[in-house]
Amino acid sequence: MTTMSYAARDSVTMLRRNLRHMRRYPSLTLMLLGQPLVFLLLFVYVFGGTLGDGLGGAGGRAEYVGYVTPAILLITVASAALGTAVSVAMDMTEGIIARFRTMAISRASMLTGHVVGTVIQTVLGLVVVTGVALAVGFSPTAGFGEWAAAAGVLLLLTVALTWMSVALGLVAKSVETASNTPMVFLLLPFLGSGFVPAESMPTALRWFAEYQPFTPVVETVRGLLLGTPIGNSGWLAIGWCLLIGGVGYLWSKSLFARERNR
Repeated sequence: MTTMSYAARDSVTMLRRNLRHMRRYPSLTLMLLGQPLVFLLLFVYVFGGTLGDGLGGAGGRAEYVGYVTPAILLITVASAALGTAVSVAMDMTEGIIARFRTMAISRASMLTGHVVGTVIQTVLGLVVVTGVALAVGFSPTAGFGEWAAAAGVLLLLTVALTWMSVALGLVAKSVETASNTPMVFLLLPFLGSGFVPAESMPTALRWFAEYQPFTPVVETVRGLLLGTPIGNSGWLAIGWCLLIGGVGYLWSKSLFARERNR
């Protein structure tokens, strides 16, 4: 077998380990999935009527559920990424990584297993959240091509945030720290155009909302699913995802190599 074949085999082994961990300890998965569902139901049924009237058009709860669903999908991705940081920190602090280093396995597979496992977990979460959104009134106008493009953007964001969360889990000194640091990913949709239009915000906050990375992703997914113009948001979304993912990957690789050499 070649080096690449060994690495792929070991990555599959590590992925199987992470999937079994999710199955045996489902509480973290349920918590990460429950959070976006709570936000969805809260904003649709508690705030949806009032916030929907401020959007123009028909207004009301029916219009707001279409507006807010893309933001909830981003929160689903961010929630899963937070779980990745916690899982990586647990491995680093509980000594299992030190044991893996004494075994004849690919070093890269230890991190790859976490990333691929989180991607699978996130995809399942996105399917569940989308199903609930459809049940509460989300009515997208997208065809197959638009759905595929929106799924591609969300998948790219998932990979990017997952690698960044792996780095945050590696740099964390404890599991508690790892659970707090990625919280910024959950806050960014609120500080962008995820829940209200950026034009309705004060000047300083509007400037931040327009130029932070999650806004073009929200606008792209919303435009693809609802048939509204996306302008250059699509390219900006892809660019931000590639930048975040690239930084996260290189940072993770550097941190893991440093730990290995200690």
